Formats: sequence, structure tokens, C-alpha cells
Amino acid sequence: MPLSAIPDHLRFASSTLNAAPIPHLGRRYDTNGSFLTERGNTIVSHLVEGSDSAEAVLQMRERYRAMPGAETLAFTAASSLHMTLFQGIIESRREATFWPAGIPLETPIDDMTALLSDRLALFAPGPAFQMVVSHATPLGLQLEGATEADKAALKDWRNRFADLLGYRHPDHETYVFHITFAYMIERFDDETMGAWVPFLAEVEADLRRLTPVIALRPPAFCAFDDMNHFEELLVFDPA
Repeated sequence: MPLSAIPDHLRFASSTLNAAPIPHLGRRYDTNGSFLTERGNTIVSHLVEGSDSAEAVLQMRERYRAMPGAETLAFTAASSLHMTLFQGIIESRREATFWPAGIPLETPIDDMTALLSDRLALFAPGPAFQMVVSHATPLGLQLEGATEADKAALKDWRNRFADLLGYRHPDHETYVFHITFAYMIERFDDETMGAWVPFLAEVEADLRRLTPVIALRPPAFCAFDDMNHFEELLVFDPA
């Protein structure tokens, strides 16, 4: 496959097209694919367990695991699959842009989770929204609001979380919603990319046929020790 045929949203996975260090490798997970302790909190919507939508997503995840190059991916636990609605704080990213204003950067994670939980107890849930698959990548699925009204609802939730919690990430306006299946240990060589590009197009088409809307549970504020489990502490039932 000529490199020019690789879609823009997949170019990050190519060792030929991207020589940059792999994000999170050595901190979130190791070269054996084992996940490391990296504590924090976040606001996510898990898959609806047992739903047709969850079954379709899990089926695609299993297809990923059978692909050439899958041995260079660190797969998270199937039970952890979720869409992040708004990023919380994390041990490895103690920087002003990613931390509530006025709170010392050295504050312990458990104290931060308690503080944010107290703030979120005052949060009024936003409108319901529906998500659809926009792209499949080697890391999982990229999602977007199903309609313009859904996209506006997502923006409303995120802006009000940011206002209440006191921080906005640099990508606040451009954040790409996603469900992570795995993290890269090594980028794909050209032959492997040649297999994955058409495979991912098939995954997108199959998911749109099997589950036009990705069923998600209500957003929840969660604590985590690593990327394999997100413990729900507060649930925000949409208005």
C-alpha cells in the first residue's frame, strides 16, 4: 500500500510516517503490554453491559486481537471499555493546564478525588446524547455525536465540567471522543499498515450496520489505579 493511501487519522500508527516517541509507553504500560500504576480520576460513560451494542464492540475488539501486529498492542480489560466525556487529573500529569486552578500540584491523588467529588456533587447533569462511530483506529474507536444536537449536548457537558472543576486542557475544543481497546507498544511497519487500513474500514462499516448508535451508560465520575478498571463514584443521569 502506498503511504499516500493511509488516511490521516491512521498515520500516527505507521513507523515510517511517525518517528515520535509513543505516548504513555513506559509510564502507563510497559513493553510487555502490562499496565502500570498511574492513579487518577475521570468522567466516563461505560458500555451498557450485555447490550447488543456492547456485544458488537467486543466482537470487533476480538477481531483486532487476531490481526497481524496485534502482539505490538497492549489491550486493556474488556470490562474497562468506556468513552471519556471529560478528563480528570492523573498522577503523571501535574501541570497547571491539567490541574484545578489554585490547588497545589503536589496534592495527593486521593485528596484530589475527594475535592473534585465534592465539587461535582453540585453538578447539574446535561441533556442526553447519542454517539456514533466516526473512525476505527488500531487503538480502538473514535466517536462523535450522532446529530448536531448531540454534539451541542456534549459541548454543554464539557464546558460546565471545566467551569466547575477549574481547568481546561489545551485540546478542550478539539477533543476526539473515543473507546480505547489498546495502546501501542510499537508502531506498525508498512506491511502491517497495509493489512490494517482495509481491516479498519471493514470494522467501521460492520459497526455502523450492527449498532448504528453506541449504547453508553450515564456519565460517571470514576477513580482508577491503572487503565484496566474505572470505579464509578458519582453517576450523572442526563436531564
